[in-house]
Amino acid sequence: MSQSSLNRRLTQVFGILLGVGIAVWVLRGFGILTFLPGGIIWLILLAAIATGIISYVQRTWWRF
Repeated sequence: MSQSSLNRRLTQVFGILLGVGIAVWVLRGFGILTFLPGGIIWLILLAAIATGIISYVQRTWWRF
């Protein structure tokens, strides 16, 4: 897998996780997804942040 396709994949995963995390958070706030615990939402958002950091490091650090 080339470096640009890996970065593209990481960026897509970041966007998907961030979108799903925000959507679940908003739907839970409206009372639609009340059965999901807050920890799950935090895990999704933290996974999005971690993926974004890995994507940034992979793009800027030439040895990674």
